[in-house]
Amino acid sequence: MGKGHVTRRRGELDEIHSRWIQNRNRRTNDPGYQESWSDEQCGGCRFWIPLSGALGADYGACANSASPFDGTIRFEHDGCKEFEESGSWAEPDEA
Repeated sequence: MGKGHVTRRRGELDEIHSRWIQNRNRRTNDPGYQESWSDEQCGGCRFWIPLSGALGADYGACANSASPFDGTIRFEHDGCKEFEESGSWAEPDEA
């Protein structure tokens, strides 16, 4: 881990991922899921701020004041009706 980060025990990041994934807004197996949503995922939204480190590969913060998820950690493949295209998929900064 980078300077200043707490060392995690083996499997801890997997546990965090499993816990956070339950908060998805759009699940592909839900009856109301729309295929058009596959192009409107958080990781491609201009308001997406990826986390640093290993969790940043899948998670980031929503910074869209119009979204009900503003200020929360979201899964990169999730989305919401306030999606705004960024033109590229956001990647975490290099450590």
